[in-house]
Amino acid sequence: MDDKLRVFCTVAELKSFSKASEVIHLTQPAVSSQIQVLEEFYNTKLFERTTSSVILTPSGEILYDFAKRILSLYTDAEKTICKLTGLVKGSIKIGATSLIGHYMLTVMLADFRKISPKLKISLRLGNSKRIIEMMNTAAIDIGFVEGEIKAHKITAGKLYTDELLLIVPASHPLAKFEDISIEKALKEPFIVRDDLSSSGKLIEEFFCKCKINMQHLKIFMVSESIEAIKSAVLEGLGVAFLSKLSVKKEILEGKLMALRIKKNRITQDISVVYSNKNNSSYMVEEFLSFARSYKYDEVFAD
Repeated sequence: MDDKLRVFCTVAELKSFSKASEVIHLTQPAVSSQIQVLEEFYNTKLFERTTSSVILTPSGEILYDFAKRILSLYTDAEKTICKLTGLVKGSIKIGATSLIGHYMLTVMLADFRKISPKLKISLRLGNSKRIIEMMNTAAIDIGFVEGEIKAHKITAGKLYTDELLLIVPASHPLAKFEDISIEKALKEPFIVRDDLSSSGKLIEEFFCKCKINMQHLKIFMVSESIEAIKSAVLEGLGVAFLSKLSVKKEILEGKLMALRIKKNRITQDISVVYSNKNNSSYMVEEFLSFARSYKYDEVFAD
């Protein structure tokens, strides 16, 4: 019955059967079937449909109040027993940007697995805006995003400061420099990220600060894939601003070189986001605590 109550509460909070089906990964007919079982059990209608959403009936409002309390008790029981036994198992739904998911989170998860081998992770990738949307609709338990966070229903905590560097092949004439002027960089063809990414917007702000119109750049290629951009740079197709997290391996292997622009540092915060509501499972709280205390500066040092 608790699964049906969770479905019911999700529909009530999102005011939509279709949105609820996306969040809980059930088909819309399956969601409707779960609600129908509850309506038959209580012999009353729980929702009224409008042209744009669904709203709770008076009976639905009563059940919603009790359901939230029941589910909260389930969560409290789980936390108490897990704390007593010290066993961390179950699953966590995590959302992360492409950068964090590929180059930071996998390293963290490998370390977390050493202390919680029975935990299962569901990982969804998207840009920062999409991760915040998934967080607000309860599609994920925890999110990892880049850049500035603007959301009212969630809490954000800074974990690490990343830096964007100008990346060139090791054989490039600029590779012998540690830093170069922006004027010298502008002579090169650029490979850039799409405008929807946080780093793409950060680079645009950087050029704006330097009073440089990006339309004046010699842009050879635009891509949403960090790996595609790295491959293009390695092939000598141009230079690119990329996170030092994403190129650490290639730099250590001597394939790429990272340069700074003189008198400028391009940085972005990496943060964890989670719900303001105090209804997280024991597993989510344990992973959140692990993420907050993780030694990022040591693990991802230059």
